[in-house]
Parts: sequence; C-alpha cells; structure tokens
Amino acid sequence: MTVNVSKPAINVREKLAELDKPTGIAGEAMLRAETPQEQFQLIGAGRRNMLINGAMQHWQRGTGATAVGSSGDYLPDRFKFWNSTGGAYTFERSTDTPNGFAYSTKLQVTTADTSLASGDYSIFAQHLEVQDCLSARMGYSDAQELTLSFWVKSSKTGTYSMTLHKMEGTDYFCHRTFNIDAANTWEYKSFTYPPNTLSGISANGTGTGFRIVCWLAAGSAFYSSGTEGQWSASSNRYASNQNVNWMDSTSNDFYITGVQLEVGKVATPFEHRSYGEELALCQRYYYQVGKESGSYMSNVGFARGGYLNLVYATVGFPTEMRTTPTLGYGGTFEGVTYSGGYSAVTTTGPVVGDGRGKKVGGLRVEFPSNWTAGDEVLIKDSDGTGFISYDAEL
Repeated sequence: MTVNVSKPAINVREKLAELDKPTGIAGEAMLRAETPQEQFQLIGAGRRNMLINGAMQHWQRGTGATAVGSSGDYLPDRFKFWNSTGGAYTFERSTDTPNGFAYSTKLQVTTADTSLASGDYSIFAQHLEVQDCLSARMGYSDAQELTLSFWVKSSKTGTYSMTLHKMEGTDYFCHRTFNIDAANTWEYKSFTYPPNTLSGISANGTGTGFRIVCWLAAGSAFYSSGTEGQWSASSNRYASNQNVNWMDSTSNDFYITGVQLEVGKVATPFEHRSYGEELALCQRYYYQVGKESGSYMSNVGFARGGYLNLVYATVGFPTEMRTTPTLGYGGTFEGVTYSGGYSAVTTTGPVVGDGRGKKVGGLRVEFPSNWTAGDEVLIKDSDGTGFISYDAEL
C-alpha cells in the first residue's frame, strides 16, 4: 500500500534568515550569560534593592522643613544628612516627583557659603548593615558589581559625586560622578561600581558594612587623587572632578527619590515594595510612637510603692531592632488610670529607659503628683506633641 504525505512548501532561505533575527540587548545578554545567577540578575528577579526607603515613603520623625546639623540628622527614614559649612540648608518631604513616585526629599540652601574651607562638607548617606552587604562578595575573586540608580532634580547644574565607602575592616572608597544637565528637570541617573576584590567584609554582624554618600559640597581636604571608578584605600572621599558647590546660593535646591542599589552591571526598574514592608524595614532602625493626640504610647504601666510619682511601663517593638536602642522623647504626656474612676495627670517627663532590649522597650515616667500604689496607668499623648522614640541607627 502506498501512502502519500503532502507538506506545505517552505522557503529555506527565509527560515535561515529567521535564525539571525536580533534578540535585543537584553536577549543577547541572556544568551551570553554563563550561569543561572547571571540570568537571575539580568531579569531582576527576587529582592533587588539593598537600600531602604529609596522611594522616600516613610518619615517617622516628621516631614516639615528642618535645618541640617554638623553631627548628622535624619528626617526621611534611613537617610542621614550632614552640613559642616559656613552655610545652612534644610530638608523636607516633597510631592514634587517623577512619574511613579509619591514623595521625594527636597533640600534647600537657606544660608549660602560661596567660599568653602578645606574641611567643609555637605553630604547625605545611607549606611547598610554588614549582614546586608555580603552579596557584594567584597574581597573575593568573584566580587560583584554594584549599580546605583535614582531620580534627581536641582536648580544647580554640574557634576556631583557619589561615593561607595566600604567601612567594615579597612576603609576603601570608589567614586562615581553624575551630571545634572538641565536645571529644574527630573533626570534619571545610573552607574556601576566595579567589583572590590581588594578588601573584604569579614564579619556577619549588625555594624556598618558600607555606605553610599552623595557629596553636595566639599572642601579640598576631601578631594580624591584616585581615578573615578576604581577602588582605593585613600582617605580622601570626594571626586576631584566634581565642579559643584551646591551651597553657594540660597536659590539652590535639590530633590531626590527612587534610590536603588543592586548587585549587577545593569540598573533595573525601581523595586516598589509594599508600604507596610518598607515601614517594617525602617522600624528596625528607628521606631516612634506618639504625636497623635489621644493615642496611647505604651502597654499598661504601674505606679510603684515608695515612688508613687513614677510609672513603669513597656513598649513592644513591631520588629526586632538592630541593637538595643537609645530612648528619646519630647512634648507632653498624660498618665491615665481608670482603677478609681477616670484620672489623668499631665507631664513633660523626664522619661528614661528601663530594661530596654531589641524587642521590648522599658519606660520610667515621672509625673508631678503621686498615684496610688499599684495603679494601672496608661501613657498617652495628650495634645499631639508627645512622642517616645527608640533609635538603633547605624
């Protein structure tokens, strides 16, 4: 029996040509990747952003314009700002943003310094825990590139520096620069730091592994003679080709958001984590209760016999803090008891820590009058100014 099979005609030349069709830059990179890990990095799978609060969502300390001091100040969670010049600047939350972001951090020069002394500087930075830096593999032959990306806008055009500063063990620095090309225009920037095979991060702890530092202005004492994009043990931290003194006019402003640091050679789209997840990451380093009129700020406290003007209470942290925190407070508190009918006493402190740990914070609050021994007392924000804070920042 004979079976006849018919097939549609094909053009061999066309089929061969299809094999040469371009795959695009990303596709070609995937084809060239030698390991699954490289492919994983290229497609941006999993958790990518090593920084916290890069979208400037969380401002536990406040959002209004605040002067920056020489010892360093936080306002947006996890970002610390310094000013040690003859001028002054403020920082605050802003809704002026590029598409896809709700908030940015705005900096504004309020007192100009047109002639910087050698030791002057204005900077901001985020510090990363050692145990969160290990994926960079610093000090090993397979050390990884790190890519930084962000959105920025300023009235002051020119060249700025961003330094990756390895702090655990021996200090090492790598400078990169970026240009603000058009005044008052949101611009996207990204660049890559090369692998650091020279000096490793040896520990797996809660200290600082490395930090990212943006230099707004700096004197000659901080200039680096090193080559941009190369690691150096030089103590000078500021790229010498930066041509901007951002502090030179009260007209100068600076906005930033969408800050992302990731392992790999290529910047991927910003990783938007959920609001709650990002808040929990911030609260590992700083937790604040209060500044909400009528809100309770502690678990039930007790008046102690013999010290009836003192109330002992605890505050449970929503997440384990990096280390035993430092307690701070401010504003007006109210102690409230219901054991003998409603009773309230107002105080401004002092409030001190008592038996603090990484999971629970102890309080001892002094009031101007006595309670009854054993009274159950709740600590309350009486007018929207009272707050208790726990600080475990790097």
